[in-house]
Amino acid sequence: MPPDSAVAASTRSDPLYSALEERVMARDQKGASEVYYSLVREGRPLPEMLREAVRIHAPYTHVPYHERLDDGFVNFVNNDHCLLSARASLHLSRMLPGGASGLPMAQTIWYIPTGLDIWNQKIAKAPGHYARGFKMADGPPPVPVVHWPDQAPKALDGPLKDRLGQWMTLVHRGQVVDAYRVFLGLMQNPAERRAALAELAFAGLIDVQDRSFHNRSYTTGHKSFRARATIELGEAIGWESAHDVLYAGALDIAVGPRWYSLYEAASNAVLIYLEGQTLHAVPYSGTTEQECAILANNKAPLDAAETHALIESILREPEPAYLPHLTALLKDGKSPRAILDAIQVGVAEVVIETHDELNFSLPQHCYEYCNTLGWFWDKFEHPQRLKLLYLAAAYLNQAAWHQKLTGDLTPPKIEKPTNSGALSAPEMAARVEAACIALDAPKAVGWVQAALDSGQDMAPVVRALAYACSRLGNDPHNQEIALCMLEDFGKNRNPHRGRLLLAAAQHTARHRKYGDPLDCSRRFGKALGVPELV
Repeated sequence: MPPDSAVAASTRSDPLYSALEERVMARDQKGASEVYYSLVREGRPLPEMLREAVRIHAPYTHVPYHERLDDGFVNFVNNDHCLLSARASLHLSRMLPGGASGLPMAQTIWYIPTGLDIWNQKIAKAPGHYARGFKMADGPPPVPVVHWPDQAPKALDGPLKDRLGQWMTLVHRGQVVDAYRVFLGLMQNPAERRAALAELAFAGLIDVQDRSFHNRSYTTGHKSFRARATIELGEAIGWESAHDVLYAGALDIAVGPRWYSLYEAASNAVLIYLEGQTLHAVPYSGTTEQECAILANNKAPLDAAETHALIESILREPEPAYLPHLTALLKDGKSPRAILDAIQVGVAEVVIETHDELNFSLPQHCYEYCNTLGWFWDKFEHPQRLKLLYLAAAYLNQAAWHQKLTGDLTPPKIEKPTNSGALSAPEMAARVEAACIALDAPKAVGWVQAALDSGQDMAPVVRALAYACSRLGNDPHNQEIALCMLEDFGKNRNPHRGRLLLAAAQHTARHRKYGDPLDCSRRFGKALGVPELV
């Protein structure tokens, strides 16, 4: 498709962006980074750099399907982290001081050359992040494959609600091209964009697999992460110049496999536990009167004891114990958003209780899902939010039991460093950052606990964790997951919200790292004169 604005057209012919595209396509991390340093020196705005980075990778970060059958084994083909890294850069850049503010975007540029065509990476036909350990053929890397070419918009007739329903049906049936074209058509009318974007996010949030133990092929909420990144990047760039963001993010929503059974179970739990109905073999639809009333009227917070009891029922008891417990809180007037705050604390607890560096996949993605749901809840007044609350609880229950059945879910003994009480908040924050960079999770968590117990302002610790996660590269999870926890620490109103910072330190310091995780940040610091990074 042609560029969607004169501004975009003029930028795309820029020699620096042409050079960036050339280096990305050559899978040259160092060369792409050198071009990025030049862009920073010229003072190019972050939205412009994000737009161009997404334009370059958008055709090559799709897959035909998110599963493969390889000689008798079902394998998962991961979702795009180039787009998610860009979203993290958008927010982390605001949390870092001075010249370091460009570091998160440096991590995105460093990663993109390794994130192209992951379909072929998985079978050693292309180099990159997912082909680590494979021996590649000599010579230049193969050109990345475009699995889904870009499309022109398609307009539908009829009321907006009906057109959104038609789009959702296309997504449900996996009609990828038609669904993408219709979504582009919906986005053409500025007055209808907000409703279309809400439905895009909703379509991602309902797509969560219904089991995980002994599975390595599962969707962990990535469709919702990709939809959220699409929305936030599009808003930052401006929709008139953000077509490539839609290509990178909105097209994927219909790519299979699609799992809706856990959302169906959550929807039926509303009928069974909240409404007291007996299910019958008839079609159900819409939102119940009680759902609407709870969304409109329930305002009461959860106290510490109520939070602990809810988390214990979700984490420690098998299904369905948490379902009547959650329902009782709603019937008692508790705010659904406050319950989601408590669920976020529960996921943070699972992260804290995970000790195997290779076993963070379920808890980290469960946290990102609950963070995304909180963002969705606050941004869109979608009528199905209460069903998604039940789904979040179900996901957390799955994640906790997966950890327990695989030998994790053990509460750690958090030991605060001696004499920590004599230190100021900035001094403790510096020690948090140093421990994370040293990959010393017990010490990092201990220093965060000391800061929490001191009663001092936690802003320095939040900045330290943002800095630490931005320094650790070669995998966007390092930035994404910590960012989600830091975002929620700023919004969450639960009395136990400090656990979110403990989880951020635990994940940043303990989750597995690839290669030299400080390589990118050292290069950035040396090139742009940020001495603390060198």
